Amino acid sequence: MTQQKRTIAIVCGGDSSEHDVSLRSAQGLYSFFDKERYNVYIVDVKGTNWQVELPDGTTSRINMNDFSFTHENHRQYFDYAYITIHGTPGENGILQGYFDLIHMPYSTSGVLVEAMTFDKFVLNQYLRGYGVRVAESVLVRRGQEQLLDKHKLIDTLGMPLFVKPANDGSSFGVSKVTKPDQLAAALRVAMMESDEVMIESFLEGTEITVGCYKTRDKEVVLPPTEVVTKNEFFDYDAKYNGQVEEITPARISPELTERAQRLTSHIYDILHCNGIIRIDYIISPQGDISMLEINTTPGMTATSFIPQQVRAAGLAMSDVLTDIVENQF
Repeated sequence: MTQQKRTIAIVCGGDSSEHDVSLRSAQGLYSFFDKERYNVYIVDVKGTNWQVELPDGTTSRINMNDFSFTHENHRQYFDYAYITIHGTPGENGILQGYFDLIHMPYSTSGVLVEAMTFDKFVLNQYLRGYGVRVAESVLVRRGQEQLLDKHKLIDTLGMPLFVKPANDGSSFGVSKVTKPDQLAAALRVAMMESDEVMIESFLEGTEITVGCYKTRDKEVVLPPTEVVTKNEFFDYDAKYNGQVEEITPARISPELTERAQRLTSHIYDILHCNGIIRIDYIISPQGDISMLEINTTPGMTATSFIPQQVRAAGLAMSDVLTDIVENQF
């Protein structure tokens, strides 16, 4: 007897500035999934307008009561949601809470972990308690900008500084501040993306990123990618408009590679993550590894970091996705 195919929803879109980037990740995931094993649909989530793309090129509205849709007069249901939204509501726990309520298994970590990894300041303070090295930072909430003592801030964090939205999944709103008089403008830009802004000390060194996923049966920590950009930092243009060199595996020693991979696995376990994550680091000239941030819905186009690392590890993306899906059943 042939086993019935599971029906997978690749949930993309979202309400952040990276809506269109998410759509590209969804197309990448669609190309990677094993169609012999799964029926795969793309679901575009935007506000309360959720639409599933049908094979004939039309769309059908998702019934938000049970995440079903109607096609050719038949009600169809999903077995699993693969979330590839960058930003709200798929990277901050909101969508995960919805899927928990309707008992739909999904690809990411749970509500608490997603909410915490989405808030960069909270995440840093939490992991610092476990001995993870992170940059020094200060949180500024909307309406409190005038209370900020610029001179005390610079004495504490030094210069240059990074100013970034504290709870946003995108690269929008991030500024590198090299002079005190640039701070106010950088705060305004970041506040356009988030009500809370993190001002962070500058970490000099080699930037790498490491992917990882675990199942009941295995642990897979991928080869690190080195991120080299001629821009001031790894900003939106560097990330999505090709203004970056991505080298996999990274040009670091085997000992540093092992340390970065071991740290990635350790953080995965501290947070009790699910699915595939990617952690960005800075390695100082002295060999200290500092965590920058965790991406729980990493980009999944053919040229994104995770597919690069999967290829470098000699694995196939279709097998990785099958591992992640089947781990929930």
